[in-house]
Amino acid sequence: MPSIAELRAHALARSLGSKTDLMGAIQYLGYVQADPIRAPARAQDLILMQRVRGYRVGNLEKHYPSLGIEEDMLHNYGFVPRDVQQFVHPRHIESLRIEREIPDLSEKVLEFVREKGSVHPRDLDDHFAHGPVGNAWGGTSNATTRVLDGLHYRGKLRVVRRDKGIRVYAVASHLASQPDPLSREEQARGLVQLLLKQYAPLPVQSLGNLVSLLGYGAPHLKAEVRAALKNIEAQKIKVGSFTYLWPEGETFAGEIPRKVRLLSPFDPLVWDRRRFEHLHAWAYKFEAYTPAPKRQFGYYALPLLWGAEAIGWANLKVENGELKSEIGFVNEAPKSKVFARELEAELNRYRVFLGLTR
Repeated sequence: MPSIAELRAHALARSLGSKTDLMGAIQYLGYVQADPIRAPARAQDLILMQRVRGYRVGNLEKHYPSLGIEEDMLHNYGFVPRDVQQFVHPRHIESLRIEREIPDLSEKVLEFVREKGSVHPRDLDDHFAHGPVGNAWGGTSNATTRVLDGLHYRGKLRVVRRDKGIRVYAVASHLASQPDPLSREEQARGLVQLLLKQYAPLPVQSLGNLVSLLGYGAPHLKAEVRAALKNIEAQKIKVGSFTYLWPEGETFAGEIPRKVRLLSPFDPLVWDRRRFEHLHAWAYKFEAYTPAPKRQFGYYALPLLWGAEAIGWANLKVENGELKSEIGFVNEAPKSKVFARELEAELNRYRVFLGLTR
């Protein structure tokens, strides 16, 4: 039976491992969660900077059009390779609220996108401002944006790029022309195995909670997903009061280098709070939406790893072109010169990542 320390090391080694290129990291992870908050960068950039050689803030957005990946919803919203996207499409869903409120608008918007090739939401606002949408809704921006979101969710549209963070859409022709779609059972198995691979080693209960979130991205596969969870192909091991799962065929990793890493609150190593607390013996909280006086860690605290163990957190921000950091520790700060050197090395990696220095 492995110890908690061995399980921590295995979790880190299999998730981070050695750095690769951008597409290699996305393919390995299978999914990169997106979040709009920048503190000091968006979640997707923070996740990838730990796994991609020479990664700089904004590289995902910059290279997105040429990577063959998609923005889509699985258990949360994020970026996926196209072979993962096929696990949730075609989405067989009931009519969306906006489709019931303005029945003809979706087809009109879809036809407009077909004609234009790619469309920014403001293009729709300008086009429909004085037409039936404006009269029926009383405000075109909200309605047309919701229709774009709905058509994207249905797989009729895809995000082709972002313009200052705003999604630009085109027709999702790659989904319409899938030659051999997967069966619903194959889709469900693929989704469950993807979650296990992304977050393993994972407590059984946590995997069940994650699978329940697939109701957002694959509501039409609820029955098949439940069946796939019952018949999951995984290794099991008891560690303390938890039964952990990880993909079959994986062996425990070796030694972990003594490095400092500052992770996104949405990093696969942090995402499951149950596992985090069990492996690191303290409860991390994401407090961006907590009133400032009630925060324990800070607005956007990044868990701080020393080796494989989370021993504290850091809040980073850029002021006048300089990186400012506030570091907190669960217990006392390590007093070794090695730790101080490695902490400064990680902060320097962040400076390069953020474009503050070469």
